[in-house]
Amino acid sequence: MSGTAVSGMAVSGMAVSGAVVADSALADTASTDTDTASTGAALTGAVTDVTAPVGLDERLVALEPLRGHTVVVKYGGHAMTDDTLRRAFAQDVLTLYGAGVRPVVVHGGGPQIAAHLDRLGLKSDFLDGLRVTTPETMEVVRMVLSGKVQKDLVGLLNEHGPHAVGLSGEDGHTLTAVKRYARVGGESVDIGLVGDVARVNTTVVRLLLDGGHIPVVSSVGRGEDGQVYNVNADTAAGALAAALGTRVLVVLTDVPGLYADWPRSERVVDRIGAGELERVLPGLNGGMGPKMEACLRAVRGGVGVARVLDGRAPHALLDGLVGGVGVGVGTSVLPDGGCRGV
Repeated sequence: MSGTAVSGMAVSGMAVSGAVVADSALADTASTDTDTASTGAALTGAVTDVTAPVGLDERLVALEPLRGHTVVVKYGGHAMTDDTLRRAFAQDVLTLYGAGVRPVVVHGGGPQIAAHLDRLGLKSDFLDGLRVTTPETMEVVRMVLSGKVQKDLVGLLNEHGPHAVGLSGEDGHTLTAVKRYARVGGESVDIGLVGDVARVNTTVVRLLLDGGHIPVVSSVGRGEDGQVYNVNADTAAGALAAALGTRVLVVLTDVPGLYADWPRSERVVDRIGAGELERVLPGLNGGMGPKMEACLRAVRGGVGVARVLDGRAPHALLDGLVGGVGVGVGTSVLPDGGCRGV
């Protein structure tokens, strides 16, 4: 491939054009931690201008193509620790719910886990964007994710009605996990009780959705041998979105999107196809690797579009969904053959 070699690989130019998919076309579409957000090489294209703020009425109209469809949202990063952002996120989810969209929230809890580990004097390291998880760390992960973090989020969503219901990936065998290894220098490295999603059982989630509820899922999975695993929340969200056949996967993070040439440029790739992403994925560093891997898994599994949005911006979720592909909000990952969602 042609391009600038960075991190041991060369990347060809990537499409970052700013074309917007019209809502009318979408209505007929069939549905079925710290991040280093760079492809590791220079990409062609320009950043799309951010659109002007949109009023609530206009947002509800723009959400009409998603009415009756399921949207999986991975919630994590700074948006979980800032009270203003937490409340803005909850408002966005409830706005989607009120507009007839069927949201599913999959959450992590990295900052809260790190804080609890620090209080207990337990060391916490990351390799390949994944938390090294000892048995002692796993106890904390399970307690924090399926306990405090989830209960706080469910409580926030339920301040105006009994909408949200929390469950762990363990519940109903929603997420069956297998041990996952990190890739460091081309070698597999054991990072403890970290899991990948081997199988998804959507029964409980679908029952909640069909009952008019908002499922809130913590990213803990159980193996067939009974071992409990720490599953990266991005990975869990991507696998669940694919299994549900959702229209859209949204991943909230702490950066504007996938940088085209970090650290030499802060230009963000506004969209990228699955084939190109698969080629550049091995060169991604830090937490952006699991996020883009999850997006790729989702769109290859039938999800219409996956979007990585900057969760540090209030109402990033709603703004990202009403903007359309290529509106300068984050990075959209498209399936081979083009967008199949909003």
